[in-house]
Amino acid sequence: MEDIIQIEIEDRDGTTQVIEVPTDVNLSLMELLKASEYEVLATCGGMALCATCHVQIKSGAENLPEPQDQELDMLDTLPDADNDSRLACQLRLTNENEGLSIKIKGALQ
Repeated sequence: MEDIIQIEIEDRDGTTQVIEVPTDVNLSLMELLKASEYEVLATCGGMALCATCHVQIKSGAENLPEPQDQELDMLDTLPDADNDSRLACQLRLTNENEGLSIKIKGALQ
């Protein structure tokens, strides 16, 4: 299938899993994580206002779109954010993101 990619996800407990995600459904990475039963609060519903979908990009960041000001402003409020941090709600994956590797860091409360 040409619109299915594999991405590697490391959960908060260190468990790593490779999942297949569709790229033709226009869902954000946050929505894909929730659909794959990862515990992501996303209390703001994907508006870059709560940062509970904070992820660390372990590899593949070069194929992601640049973060916008609203995402950067929210990341600036997180004590554990760094240059590899992104909000999953702001990322829509394409076929170019095959092999993306992330670590879930967002808070559970």
